[in-house]
Amino acid sequence: MLRIGLLVAAASLALPAAAADEDLKALREEIAQMKKAYESRIEALEQRLAAAEPAPDKSQSPQDGGTRGAAAGGFNPEVSLILQGQYRRLKEVPERNIAGTWPAGGHGHGDHDHGSDERGFSLDHSELVVSANINPYFRGLMNVALKDGDAEVEEAYFQTLGLGQGFTLKGGRFLSGIGYINEQHPHAWDFADAPLMMKALFGEHYGQDGLQLKWVAPTDLFMEFGAEIGRGAGFPGTDRNKNSAGASALFAHVGGDVGRSHAWRAGLSWLTTRAREREAHFEDTDAAGPNEVEGLFSGRSRTVVADFVWKWAPDGNPRERNLKLQAEVFRRTEHGDLACASDVATSPCVGGLGLGNLRSAQTGGYAQAVWQFMPRWRVGYRYDWLNAGSKRYDPATVFAALDPANAYFARYRPQRHTLMADWSQDEFSRLRLQFARDRSMQGVTDNQVSLQYMMSLGAHGAHKF
Repeated sequence: MLRIGLLVAAASLALPAAAADEDLKALREEIAQMKKAYESRIEALEQRLAAAEPAPDKSQSPQDGGTRGAAAGGFNPEVSLILQGQYRRLKEVPERNIAGTWPAGGHGHGDHDHGSDERGFSLDHSELVVSANINPYFRGLMNVALKDGDAEVEEAYFQTLGLGQGFTLKGGRFLSGIGYINEQHPHAWDFADAPLMMKALFGEHYGQDGLQLKWVAPTDLFMEFGAEIGRGAGFPGTDRNKNSAGASALFAHVGGDVGRSHAWRAGLSWLTTRAREREAHFEDTDAAGPNEVEGLFSGRSRTVVADFVWKWAPDGNPRERNLKLQAEVFRRTEHGDLACASDVATSPCVGGLGLGNLRSAQTGGYAQAVWQFMPRWRVGYRYDWLNAGSKRYDPATVFAALDPANAYFARYRPQRHTLMADWSQDEFSRLRLQFARDRSMQGVTDNQVSLQYMMSLGAHGAHKF
């Protein structure tokens, strides 16, 4: 470029205003040739630089986040704290059960219920997350849920980084990869509470103590396949204290982009687990007055989940506007034995009573849409439904001990409509207002109002697709 400038200056000084046109034309041609030569050289250097840079690892799932843990190490872990609390206005109901379903956790409260059924102000669900790359081959993460004076280890696992060929192995305690929303923690939900069917099937989500193997196919279309084996202690299973695995799961996800503005993912999952004397609250038929007795189920439980997500953002940039459509459909079948137990002397269940065989099938799902119509502001709608399901048992035996009015025997179709609006100053803070018309309990219409906050402190990895 210096030479170009000197030539231009020399031409200006050497040639008088009346210089011949031929000389000027020759100078312009020389300058054009030099510019062309420089551009060719720059292009060649850029090609050499691109060839020298390492190619991205196509075996890594796009859901795993591209920069997660890039700088974190064993002596410099990522630490984040999620503060989440809420105010809820609910109808006063003595015991909340979704009609027609076996209550997760026994007495109408799920194993992983994060206080979503508490009235008034509550410290809902705060999380402490620590993660780091252990070495070039392993990564570790622990997520502890904090609520009042209790702490629960929701996840604590290692994950391989270098198996290659698209394989990833995870071991420890983790949220199962079945379905779509199951792997998300509550602060990542688009609504203040879990879908009804998730609460009916798992309490809120299903976790495993075991191993998970994933494989991402080396194809342009995203294809992910996974298998899990675990202890199976979480609802709908129970802790059986055996050496063998108590639960196993398989799942497959496919997805891709449609143009620059659309992306999608669909999946199919299967979970099987066993229960031994799984407890639930029932009322008996004692003539001296109904007693609270334990219903006990022992047998096998199988769940199938189909999920679908569609996202839209103009030119792939979700910062200004974006739309997310999400739906999941569930089916759970159970086969085993039903019993009841009580320590009340006049109860027909005193000392334990077998009630024969029980077969049940339950289907349901949810569909939701969340629309960010301007920066920081989103609105959403969700529809939950459960079908009445089917149950096969000997009514003469069962109803001789248990009251037919128990919610589990109800032929009812629970539904819920939910509207929400939230505002996010940035990715570290969000405030949410939600209204729900809940008809999940037979004979009860509960108009629920929730006001929720979520604040994130420290380094927190990007959420999955």
